[in-house]
Formats: sequence, C-alpha cells, structure tokens
Amino acid sequence: MPDSGVQPLHDEPFDDAPQGGNGVESGRAPAAVRILLGAFRWYHRHEVGGVLEPAPGPSLFVANHGFGGVFDLNVLAARSAYVRIGDPRRAVVLTHHMAWAMGLGPLLAKMGAEPATGENALAALARGEHVLVFPGGDVDAFKSWGERNRIIFDGRTGFARLAIQAGVPIVPVVTSGAGESLICLSDGRALARLLRLDKALRLKRLPITLSLPWGLTVGIAGLFPYIPLPTKVRTTVLPAMGPEGGESPGEFADRVRRVMQDEMDRQTANRVLLLG
Repeated sequence: MPDSGVQPLHDEPFDDAPQGGNGVESGRAPAAVRILLGAFRWYHRHEVGGVLEPAPGPSLFVANHGFGGVFDLNVLAARSAYVRIGDPRRAVVLTHHMAWAMGLGPLLAKMGAEPATGENALAALARGEHVLVFPGGDVDAFKSWGERNRIIFDGRTGFARLAIQAGVPIVPVVTSGAGESLICLSDGRALARLLRLDKALRLKRLPITLSLPWGLTVGIAGLFPYIPLPTKVRTTVLPAMGPEGGESPGEFADRVRRVMQDEMDRQTANRVLLLG
C-alpha cells in the first residue's frame, strides 16, 4: 500500500477556537455544535492527522461517508478536522436534498450547510470560502456492512468538474470507523428502485439495518438519529490535489477517489472491530 505522505494521526485535546489565521469569528462553530463535537470526539475517541494547515485560498474539501446522511458520524468528523486545521474562513457544507425535504434546512443553515447544488458551491468559492462535499451521496452513505471500508462515488464526477471550473484545489478528507456504528445488513438498492424513491426523493438506497434504539428497520437509521456504537473514528486530511495536464474531470475524480481509497485501506489494514 502506498504511503500517504501525511503526518501520523493523534488525539490530543483541542477546542473549537481557530488555531491559525487571524481568529475571525466566522471560523468558530455555534455553541451547540461545539458541545456536539466535543461529545463526538470523546465518545468515538476521534483522531485527526494529516495536513493540518490553513489553505492559501478557497478549496473544495472532498469527504467520504461512513453511514447515514445528515446523521452520519463522518459529517462531524470532517467538521472536527476542519476546526483542527484552524482556518478562520467559513466552510460551506453541501447537503443532500433529502435533508431539506425533511424540513431540517433552517437548522442546518445555522451550521453552515446549504443544498448541494453547483450554483451554491461556485458562489461560496467565489466569496473566498471553502466548500465541503460528500460526492458519493446516498450510495456511499448507505453502504452494507461488507462495504463499510469502501469509498463509493458511483461514477459521480461533478465535484472534479466544479474544482476545475472554479480553479480551486481538492483537499481529500478520509474517515474510517463510522461504518461500525451500527450493522447495515443491506443497502436496499432494489427496494429503493421498487418504491421509485430515486424519482420522489432522489434516493437510490433504502438500507436495512440493526441499530439502537430502532432495532431491525428499513430506511430509519441514517435518515433519523440513532445511538451509534462506540466505534473508534479516525480522520486524515490529505495533501491538496489539482488536475494533471490533459486530465478530464472524470479522470481527475477517479484519481481523487483512488487516493482516498488508498488512505482508507491504510487506516483499516489492522483495524480491530470497534476498537480501531
């Protein structure tokens, strides 16, 4: 497995105040989010490593899902990693349409989230802000147990096209462990297709899971909050990437995914279930 070329992971305590830049308040999270992040770090023994330095300009942070959409631990992990970087600039989190359809939009907006559209991303980057995306969407978010350590973008290349169009680098963020926060027996792709959820809600997966407190359910965990098992979560911020000469958006997107998968494989090579 190729070496990631980043600093070792660590779990030193830290708060939500920016550690770099000029300390502008836009780099701070709301109080409720800071409390939530603190609980997340403690409960999941979250470790962060990699390139923990503010970028010179706006960047497109590309992250992988663990399990779930709005309630995916990887969303908290990516936010926690961004806080550790200490960049005072705002990071806009592009969120799946489903969250807004569920009426969570006003709450998410207070946390820096916006609907996942190219227009919103370009506008944020033009303002000099960072953007955080999860390109795999529900396909990556609702992976079965056997695929929990795979990064699945399902052929989606829009994030790479966006980075090229905006002239910004892609910063890959890889998190492992969240897929062990419950047991996903099936991603439910056939069921989602049968119910035509891809047409109604833009959902291609309807997972069948075992979780707390829901027990055995279809499509509940991940769409609604569940009590995660105390799995060890690790996050690495990889070096920024740009398109190589003559590289198409599709080729660039696939190269980013492969680099992220290499890091995921490195993190999980000797992983012990739940313990990390």
